[in-house]
Amino acid sequence: MIKYGIDVSKHQGDIEWIKVKNSGKVEFAILRAGYGNSISQKDIKFEKHYSECVKNNIPVGAYWYSYAMSESEAKQEANAFLQVIKNKQFAYPVYFDLEEPKQLALGKAKCSAIAKAFLEKMEKSGYFVGLYMSKSHLETYISEEIRNKYVVWVAHYGVSKTNYSGQFGIWQKSDSGSVSGISGNVDLNECYFNYPVLIQNAGLNGFAKSVTVPNSEPEQKQEKYFSVSVDNKTYSGTLAEK
Repeated sequence: MIKYGIDVSKHQGDIEWIKVKNSGKVEFAILRAGYGNSISQKDIKFEKHYSECVKNNIPVGAYWYSYAMSESEAKQEANAFLQVIKNKQFAYPVYFDLEEPKQLALGKAKCSAIAKAFLEKMEKSGYFVGLYMSKSHLETYISEEIRNKYVVWVAHYGVSKTNYSGQFGIWQKSDSGSVSGISGNVDLNECYFNYPVLIQNAGLNGFAKSVTVPNSEPEQKQEKYFSVSVDNKTYSGTLAEK
């Protein structure tokens, strides 16, 4: 079953989350936690967005916008991200957002190394992590190894169905959506995998490990294998057929 969601940052301003919930169009939200390498760069709306989503029973993920130009800077950004999201729970993955032109200019090997440094740091801290990029940037600037190891959130607009060839769990299909409770445009996403069950059962992203998860969904037809290692433990699965 496809889940429909949005992603937001300070650029959406004040959001009336009760209206978002009541719209029936939003089943999850991915929140920008911040950017750069300092906790002072936390998104000024992140805390409000998080608390309102929890209050209105909207499952959330998070992402960190990168400016890192080296592996060491990527690790600093991961440390800042960890501080911002500490003591919070995320039923959806936490993502690394790499898209700055100056980063892409470094080339495929360097971009892949930067992404790997950030993602490995987050993994070792107990988070189920993924990579957010546009289709063309993923295919051009990220190694197949990284694209296969980590779950992908791919951006691809203006098409009825993305033709990104790699595995992905979420497709960001539009940057000009409209949802009640949000002034102006908002990004629209489709999710094809039941991340909350995997993440909560595995005890990742701030959740305590459990045997069962209430209200879990029935199994779906699956395809696209992935395997994620966290703290020397491997969590494997498949991404639902699109």
